[in-house]
Amino acid sequence: MKERYVPENDVPRWPSDDKDTSSAEPKGTKGAGEATAWLPMSGLANGKTEELAVPKVTPESDSWFQPVVEVDEEPDVPDTPSPKWSAFEPVTPVEPPEPEPEAPKTVFVQPVRPQQTDEPDWDQFDRDAATPARDHELAKPEPLPEPQLQEPPRRPEQNRVEPPPPAPVPSATMHARPVRIEPAEERFDSEATVGIQRPEPPSQEPPADEAAAAPAPKPKRKRKALLITTLVVVLLLAGMGGAAAMPKVSNRLGLPWAPNAPKGDIPQPAGVTRVLHGPDINGAGPTKEGLAAALSGPAGAPDLGTLTGTVVDASTGDVLWDKNSGTPLTPASTTKILVVAAALLSMDHGTQFSTKVVQGADPGTAILVAGGDPSLTSLPLGTDSPLYPGAAHVDDLVAQVKKASGGKITKVLLDIGLFKGPTSAKGWDPEDTAAGNTYMAPVLPVMADGGRNDPKNDHAPRVANPAAALTQKIAGKLEAQAGGTTTAPKDAKVLGEVKSQPLTEFANSLLQLSDNLMADVLARQLALAKGAEASFVGGATATMNVLKEAGFDLTGVQINDGSGLSDQNKIPAKVLGEILAVAAAPDGKDPRTAKLRPLLAGLPVAGGSGTLEKRYGDPASSAGRGWVRGKTGTLSGVNTLAGVVLDTDGRMLVFALMSSGSDQNKGRAALDVVAATLHKCGCR
Repeated sequence: MKERYVPENDVPRWPSDDKDTSSAEPKGTKGAGEATAWLPMSGLANGKTEELAVPKVTPESDSWFQPVVEVDEEPDVPDTPSPKWSAFEPVTPVEPPEPEPEAPKTVFVQPVRPQQTDEPDWDQFDRDAATPARDHELAKPEPLPEPQLQEPPRRPEQNRVEPPPPAPVPSATMHARPVRIEPAEERFDSEATVGIQRPEPPSQEPPADEAAAAPAPKPKRKRKALLITTLVVVLLLAGMGGAAAMPKVSNRLGLPWAPNAPKGDIPQPAGVTRVLHGPDINGAGPTKEGLAAALSGPAGAPDLGTLTGTVVDASTGDVLWDKNSGTPLTPASTTKILVVAAALLSMDHGTQFSTKVVQGADPGTAILVAGGDPSLTSLPLGTDSPLYPGAAHVDDLVAQVKKASGGKITKVLLDIGLFKGPTSAKGWDPEDTAAGNTYMAPVLPVMADGGRNDPKNDHAPRVANPAAALTQKIAGKLEAQAGGTTTAPKDAKVLGEVKSQPLTEFANSLLQLSDNLMADVLARQLALAKGAEASFVGGATATMNVLKEAGFDLTGVQINDGSGLSDQNKIPAKVLGEILAVAAAPDGKDPRTAKLRPLLAGLPVAGGSGTLEKRYGDPASSAGRGWVRGKTGTLSGVNTLAGVVLDTDGRMLVFALMSSGSDQNKGRAALDVVAATLHKCGCR
């Protein structure tokens, strides 16, 4: 047999704390509360009888397995059944090659825990038969010869161990390496343990001649493993079947018995048309009589004060309802419809407004050149402005300047020469441009976030001088000093430039928020585009001229600004209706329609967006939610609403309603009822 070694660090951990006293105490003596029983054994060692003892484990040896000797394999002999088994099962006795007189031999027997039953659990040994003993478990000893047993004192948790019947053992000088016997009668060297592997339990064996012819029985472990595997499979199948019977599972898996399973044939797929259908332009529209009857009550509500208005069929251009629509009244913010329409008619829809920083006469000086964009946002790069989607970023401008100048800017000056004249218009209240108000700021050609101190809040207070505030912000980011105003040199080196959103998006934000500042800035941009002075007067004049050139009758129109803050503005409802009717006309009917169509996209939606988001919640007007789109207007004693709505037949109706002498809240609610009635009307 080839000699094998156990690694030095392979030290078994014994379940008992009895210490070894083979070298320190005489045999059969007691230590401090402990005792060691010595069993004599006979054996041959090197041709003579010797007494063998368990060696003492010392820190130097560090293992029970350091002495390793070769042990000759012994022939297999038939097992002899044991009548009774207590702790260890005896193994088959092995006849020594040459019997010699037995000499006393001592073996240290480790105490074991008591068994709970008198009969051994043979199935347990079948399961463990092919498993090597673990390091921390006590392996079973080899059969012992006839011992002269001296029973040691027992601890309360221990039972007495009945010694197995004597059997000859092979000789060894020290400890022979333990041998493990598998059920198939194969022998293997044990690894990292002391003791003998349990053999198969005794069984009723046939006579020797029949046993020789009969095949070796299969281990019980395989039969049990097969049985357990079969049981697991059955349980899994049963569980899967039960789960599949549950309604939610069967529905999700689409099983035939699912409650949601189709009860008939699956329908053939139908074609899908992705073209959106516009308003009905071919069917019969409302009649004048029918519409007059439907509006007689809502339009005569006392909360409206003095009401003028018009309703137009967009598909034909016919006026279906009219109430003093030619009378000029204060329009408030519906003035913005005229300014946006003029800009869309005369300017390229992709026009953007630029903000630059150029180099001054001194290389260390930078000049902020205002280009008329009040939507520039101070939010960080990557964060879009909720008020002005698509707006340029201050941080982008600063980053360009740093790169172009190498970070050598020491002073930032401001050029706001683009706009002319006063920063407030005729008919404005002196408080309209005062610091801290929430709806207007001084009309200057450059600022951040519309002059608000919170870039995300439409109702945040405005600063007193938004252009100077932006100059200081840029200087701080450049670690430079903010200076006063100046005029930038012609052909100066551009250190950075950013541009606003295109005109159509600019106008959309203006209408959604009813942004007064953006409207007056747009009027000045229109004046610049037409070669006029960028002032209140220049913006109003340019607006009127463009609309007149486009063929609109502006009789009775008088405007002093682009925002509608001026109470001196006068516009007849008829003019508002005509402009919106052209914007809503069928494609190709009027050449002006294509240019004015973006005007409709910017109108707030009833109960959904912009200045109409929180309206149309009352039962009397709730039918208009999502259907009415309109531009609002509110001043003291003034309530206006102009826009479009689809009736129940899908017909596009244009309306313009102007109320004077009405309460703000009650007047608004009454106008909403009139517009909602138009949606509910078939009116034939």
